[in-house]
Amino acid sequence: MKKIIFLFAALSFIACKKDSENSDKKSIAENLKSYSIEQMMDNESVFGGSFSPDKSKVLVTSNRSGIFNMYTVDTNSGDYRPITASDSSSVFAISYFPEDERILFRMDNNGDEVFHIYMQDTDGTSKELTPGEGARSVFYGWAHDGKSFFYGSNKRDARYMDVYKMGLGDLEAKLIYQNDEGYGFGGISNDQNHMALSKSINTNDSDLFIYNFADKSLTKINENLSGNSPQDFSPDNKSLYFTTDDGAEFAYLVKYNLEDKSREKVMEKSWDITGSYFTHGGKYQVTFVNEDAQNAIEVTEVATGNPMDLSNLEDGNITNVGFSRDEKMMTYYLGGSHTPSNLYTYDIENGASKKMSDVLNKEINAEDMVKARVIRFKSFDGLEIPAIYYLPHQASADNPVPAMVWVHGGPGGQSRQNFSSFIQYMVNHGYAVLAVNNRGSSGYGKSFYRMDDLNHGDKDLKDCVEGKNWLAEQAEIDGEKIGIIGGSYGGYMTMAALTYAPEEFDVGVNLFGVTNWIRTLRSIPPWWESFKDALYKELGDPYSADSVRLREISPLFHTQRVTKPLIVLQGAKDPRVLKIESDEIVAGVKKNGVPVEYVLFEDEGHGFVKKENQIEAYSKVLKFLDTYLKKTGDLETNENEPKKVSE
Repeated sequence: MKKIIFLFAALSFIACKKDSENSDKKSIAENLKSYSIEQMMDNESVFGGSFSPDKSKVLVTSNRSGIFNMYTVDTNSGDYRPITASDSSSVFAISYFPEDERILFRMDNNGDEVFHIYMQDTDGTSKELTPGEGARSVFYGWAHDGKSFFYGSNKRDARYMDVYKMGLGDLEAKLIYQNDEGYGFGGISNDQNHMALSKSINTNDSDLFIYNFADKSLTKINENLSGNSPQDFSPDNKSLYFTTDDGAEFAYLVKYNLEDKSREKVMEKSWDITGSYFTHGGKYQVTFVNEDAQNAIEVTEVATGNPMDLSNLEDGNITNVGFSRDEKMMTYYLGGSHTPSNLYTYDIENGASKKMSDVLNKEINAEDMVKARVIRFKSFDGLEIPAIYYLPHQASADNPVPAMVWVHGGPGGQSRQNFSSFIQYMVNHGYAVLAVNNRGSSGYGKSFYRMDDLNHGDKDLKDCVEGKNWLAEQAEIDGEKIGIIGGSYGGYMTMAALTYAPEEFDVGVNLFGVTNWIRTLRSIPPWWESFKDALYKELGDPYSADSVRLREISPLFHTQRVTKPLIVLQGAKDPRVLKIESDEIVAGVKKNGVPVEYVLFEDEGHGFVKKENQIEAYSKVLKFLDTYLKKTGDLETNENEPKKVSE
């Protein structure tokens, strides 16, 4: 009898909880505000977090000015002070100098990805430290003694990144490793005796090496073909920590002893361990886990093995952490799919946390944003496909909404449970979004990752179609109004869907997508040379018989099949997907008499980073969707020339 009473009580509780949730959802829907693109893009993006030597300030990058610039944040007051005021190329902060308040930062030319490293002196003047027309420079890290830093540059050979050391006194660069084989940099030990290097075999697997500066020997340390990634040398210089998926589906953490060449597994999770490093004094080890498309971060005290207690921090997902050199202060970012990440400082000794940013536009009610949930559906062959689902508050069985299948970049990327102003803008205006992590996506094991090798535009596309079918089965979705959207590889998938499955989706949104694989693979930036063979193994060699298949899967050569409305957006300075890709696909589809819109940004690269351009781009996407998917706008013709936004 007691069991029956308990069962009824439990069922009553569940019913009440469900009624309460439905009531809350209904209340939000009834009071939901519709936000303009200007309001939504006025959410601030802040990242970085380098402490000044006295910990009175934190150096960050923010787009509050409309493009990315550097700011310092007072750790007591939280006040922001602009350090740069660029109105053209974005400025990205790297770090304060270890022992003074000079600053390193990097810039390219409006998205061309040819980065140079600069120094801002304490008097506010700036100096370029890595000059050279067309030479690309990448910051690798500070020397442990704080007297120099390491960086990579392809100024000697455009294909390969040599390793340089620059002293902080004379600011003179010294070549310390000539990279003639296209190795990837993996870190230098604190005593500067050893360097970790990697060599890509394919897009998943790589060999791992230890370079000895004294005798210039190079030792391969992985035993089998597997995915290996160097992480950090131990504080005592005796070991290298690296991640590997050798003999496993997911990457785990291994400690390799430099002297006796022994190894031990030190951490394994049911997901990929994606990173691990030691703080400057070696007191803490920070480890990152890709847990079902969401960051999980563990901070462990090395001496005791005990995890740092972060239970007193505000509720949310910690997306990144950073430490002061004396290991007494920490920065962290807290956010989620429904809220952009805010910066916090954390005093480790007293456990005090302080919020240093408020990045959600104050005109936006936080409850109006939608929290995504992870769903899974069966694809055409029974394979389970993960996806991230954003359902508008206003959607219901009585008010079904149109939907978009979102495809990430890559190939091999992953849609994450992170905040996207663009996605929230679409959702706020009544479009559900299903971000499909089709086969070939990272984060779900190496077997899943390899499933689209030499098969793009086929089974990965079928996964997206099955995602559309899953959407159509949901009572809250109007199954007759489902489109597809994506950027880069996702843009390719958009065009592949409209070309090879022309009746499946009702519209397509192509953000700087590949349309001619032969040209794209033949024109990759020179600094990708070391990764070229790996790309060819996954996608095909455009200089071989693979070119026949690459032509067959390239939408550009089959535009006559496209029958559904299309909008294409492109950055003119994009070094990865060239402008001509979008020019030609638009011209080809227009011949079919299909509605086509083209938005071209003269001052953007692979992705749009300037708020003005984001507003222009995403407002046009929504207008396009309202017109051709929701069908509430005025139908337009395809006679217009590309809408250009100049510098």
